[in-house]
Amino acid sequence: MGLQCGIVGLPNVGKSTLFNCLSNAKAQAANFPFCTIEPNVGVITVPDERLTKLTEIVNPKNVVPNVIEIVDIAGLVKGASKGEGLGNQFLANIRATNAIIHVLRCFDDDNVIHVDGSVDPIRDKEIIDTELQLKDLDSIEKKIQKVEKMAKTGGDKEAKKTFDVLTVYKNHLLAGKSARTAPVAEEDQEYIADIWLLTAKPVMYVCNVDEASVNTGNAYVDKVKAAVKEENAEVLIISAQIESEISQLETYEERQMFLDDLGLAESGVNKLIKAAYKLLNLATYFTAGVQEVRAWTITKGFTAPQAAGVIHTDFEKGFIRAEVTKYEDFVKFNGSEAAIKENGKLGIEGKTYIVQDGDIMHFRFNV
Repeated sequence: MGLQCGIVGLPNVGKSTLFNCLSNAKAQAANFPFCTIEPNVGVITVPDERLTKLTEIVNPKNVVPNVIEIVDIAGLVKGASKGEGLGNQFLANIRATNAIIHVLRCFDDDNVIHVDGSVDPIRDKEIIDTELQLKDLDSIEKKIQKVEKMAKTGGDKEAKKTFDVLTVYKNHLLAGKSARTAPVAEEDQEYIADIWLLTAKPVMYVCNVDEASVNTGNAYVDKVKAAVKEENAEVLIISAQIESEISQLETYEERQMFLDDLGLAESGVNKLIKAAYKLLNLATYFTAGVQEVRAWTITKGFTAPQAAGVIHTDFEKGFIRAEVTKYEDFVKFNGSEAAIKENGKLGIEGKTYIVQDGDIMHFRFNV
């Protein structure tokens, strides 16, 4: 579906190291600002234990997992909203993404220079927030200028409504808050859709910690959680250093042993990819046959015809019905179509069916 999460953060917080672990597209991870000039795009496989299980049952010729794109965006400094440093480029790159992964440095290390001379994840967060908010404020004010006269002098109800909603956003941003937390009804968010506000994008905070803090967090992480509690944003604890070491290991078994030694159930990269998928409001359905077992990405709330259209537009146009098996039932009856039918576990669904995460689908259509 071409959906992207952008990784942002001040220079030397560990985001390029993390990106390297996420992707084979190696960003230059160096101990100085602006080591990432062009945004690096990594196409990342979404880990899904269900796909592994379906593959064991069906033993297909081919397996296709879900993917999302992760973009490592160039470092940011104060004044980016006014074009300082790589500001304009940074802001244009982040505008093209669907969600933001904000990496915050939550570790002490005298050997890794911090651009501001000390470790303070809240200050770092506020620097980036402020730059994005200032850019959004500029976008809001330009749109207000276009509609203000019609809103105040004419009988244009649409212009009046637009002006009122934009004013709420303007005041919220002036208070140092991001657009995503503005007190605006969901249906009224359409009034900002054409200006692509940066701080309206969903965000996840990644606290980059040292090895000793990866299971429990630390005082820096506690401060981050307190600072973002009103944002309804997920906070992940990851050690980029550990992830870098894991990425050097050759086999799955070696990686699992390494994780076991650290008392970790799964790698931080896996947790991050799954959380990014969730952040983008995505769900997965499967098709399963001897030729291919495949995970398909849909937006949550898709109807059966819309889900079919992800495979091919003809499937959506000529949709007749969907035959649906729940993942748990497919596993329980070991993929046996006969057993699934005999036990009443094959659903025949029409055009209004809302596809659920994990559904195994077979579409009937005509062209």
